[in-house]
Amino acid sequence: MHIPDGYLSPATCATMYAASTPFWYVALRRVRKALHTRLLPRLSLFAAFSFVVMMFNLPLPGGTTGHAVGIGLATVVLGPWAAMLAVSIAIVIQALFFGDGGITAIGANCFNMAIVGALVAYAVYRPLSKRWPVVAAGLAGYAAINVSALLAAIEFGLQPLWYRDAAGAPLYCPYPLSVTIPAMMIGHLTIAGFAEAVVSAGVVAFLRRSDPAMLQGGASSRPIPVWAVLAVLLVLTPLGILAAGSAWGEWMASDFSDPAARAQIAAQSLHQPPPAQAPHGMARLSTIWTAPFARYAPPFIRGVSFGYLLSAMFGTGLVMLSCLTVVRLLR
Repeated sequence: MHIPDGYLSPATCATMYAASTPFWYVALRRVRKALHTRLLPRLSLFAAFSFVVMMFNLPLPGGTTGHAVGIGLATVVLGPWAAMLAVSIAIVIQALFFGDGGITAIGANCFNMAIVGALVAYAVYRPLSKRWPVVAAGLAGYAAINVSALLAAIEFGLQPLWYRDAAGAPLYCPYPLSVTIPAMMIGHLTIAGFAEAVVSAGVVAFLRRSDPAMLQGGASSRPIPVWAVLAVLLVLTPLGILAAGSAWGEWMASDFSDPAARAQIAAQSLHQPPPAQAPHGMARLSTIWTAPFARYAPPFIRGVSFGYLLSAMFGTGLVMLSCLTVVRLLR
């Protein structure tokens, strides 16, 4: 669901940045008004949690992979506006340092997962939270990630409709809505959505027993168990690379000219063959930024699992540092 560079046109990317900016502005103002000593550790914790949980890839139907986002849980604990900032910070760090999502598509990825995800999660959770808080959290996470996936699928599928070269070939994402929507939604409605629901409901149930004050916005009485959960997830991140395949729509430009990769792309896209070469616009924009630790694989580490673990630890530190910087600027 992390849209890479080259899959969306510059005009689409600019539009999504413009659509995200007012929400970021309001979120910063809301967080600044509610700024207190309890907010910084919570914002850091759930931004880091979102970053780490997105590293656990799950096998989806069709040979693709997906992951939870943590937006439902962040919204339940932080509220929608702080959750937008927390998940947006995680998405920015992923794009800049690990190439997970493109820098031109940060606006789109944040809009889909952080902004709309938080609003949907809040709309689902709020009316059900008093009677069935755990169930409400699970439903909020499930609805949020599926709406986010649908938005990404629509953004993908509109590209060949709107942007073609003189010969009629797509310039960016080559697949239409008839392919992008089922290819994205089948896996999210079945597996990734339930993973998000389990994460949201499971952690909320844990917090209700171990630290109910955190769910009520009060002073945390026992913050250590929550940080311990994050520490355990960090240690287990190498499990996130066990799932074979890649997420739909996150192929490299070079994959379009590789026979084996082309066969995988076709199998993941309702058996619709991709173009023989990467679309011209995709090939041009895909080289706009080279992440220093692309695909969570530090170039100086030979072991794949150990490199993935180090990337998780380094990324978590960057997310927390970014949250601290944002809060200090607000102050």
